[in-house]
Amino acid sequence: MQTRPQPHKAGPSGRVTPRLLAVVALTLAVVVAGCRNEPADTLPALGADITQTSTSGISSGAYMAGQFQIAHSQIVVGAAVIAGGPYGCAESLFADMMPGPGTTFLNLSKAINGCMLNALQLWGVPNPRLLADRVRNLAQQDRIDGIEHLVRDRIYLFSGREDRTVVQPIVTAAAEFYRELGLPMENLQYVRDKPAGHAFVTEDKGDACERSGKPYIVDCDYDQAGALLTHIYGPLKPRSASPGGSYREFDQRPFTRDLGGDHGLSDFGVVYVPPACQGGGCRVHIAFHGCAQNRAAVGDVFVTDTGFARWADTNRFVVLYPQTASAAFNPQGCWDWWGYTGREYLTRAGPQIEAVHRMLRRLGSPRVSS
Repeated sequence: MQTRPQPHKAGPSGRVTPRLLAVVALTLAVVVAGCRNEPADTLPALGADITQTSTSGISSGAYMAGQFQIAHSQIVVGAAVIAGGPYGCAESLFADMMPGPGTTFLNLSKAINGCMLNALQLWGVPNPRLLADRVRNLAQQDRIDGIEHLVRDRIYLFSGREDRTVVQPIVTAAAEFYRELGLPMENLQYVRDKPAGHAFVTEDKGDACERSGKPYIVDCDYDQAGALLTHIYGPLKPRSASPGGSYREFDQRPFTRDLGGDHGLSDFGVVYVPPACQGGGCRVHIAFHGCAQNRAAVGDVFVTDTGFARWADTNRFVVLYPQTASAAFNPQGCWDWWGYTGREYLTRAGPQIEAVHRMLRRLGSPRVSS
């Protein structure tokens, strides 16, 4: 915006009048509103190597990290499940027989009681072996990528000792689920000795370690971003002292326009691009926020304080932070792990999985010379 304010004219007494103050205030409000309505950037084509993609997430984002990894295991090399359970845990046994809103309601009840609080263990929920069989069936139907890709992945799991939102047996069930699928023990790292609440854990950012509450980031003297990236990719170069790249807001709507009105995604997301990734060839890490942790709820804290950018700078990662939106059917802005976007939510055809995959393909597109 190039318009500059004109000099003020004082009233007859040489002072600024109340009327003039009101006009100035209104003008400033219009200018600020105009700046806020400027369109976000498009997601850049960076020529990224999307065959070396990884995912991570906390809570509903943990479930989505696993769902995206399993749906696209041909290009995803690993996932970090933080305070989340096994893939498909909330899906009702009646999902294929009784599609529709009734199944979604059953799924939500199962999600809360069986896949967070572990209150359905007497009824065999979660059942890692049954869920692994579900994955094999979906792969045979070509609704997700083949198991032969999945068993090579590296998985990081985390459960805080003070987490009462997603209790530790649920995360343990996720570890058992991956073993049922045939992942070798050395490919799994399960961290459960930290006194953390329900939150993403950092070395020096956030609330007290044991706390569970917005913005769901806690200081436990533990660099979780570095730990999970190191497990997935192997030894990394030391992180930078501070982020040297750019956080770019981008318009998510081009990736959701034909997915229906209930896809649950926000209009805007964020991508972090290190200087070294401007020329192409970088890997991509997708970081999924948790419930009540999107930008509308906590601002940019999950984007800036989780620590991924400093590792991205020195190890050639682009970090994608897709964003959900709150709605009447999803007031906390959770990722879809119980089917509110439709019965395909676990598969490549799931609206959220498809939208994020489109974003990933965009990052992998060849750079356009200016």
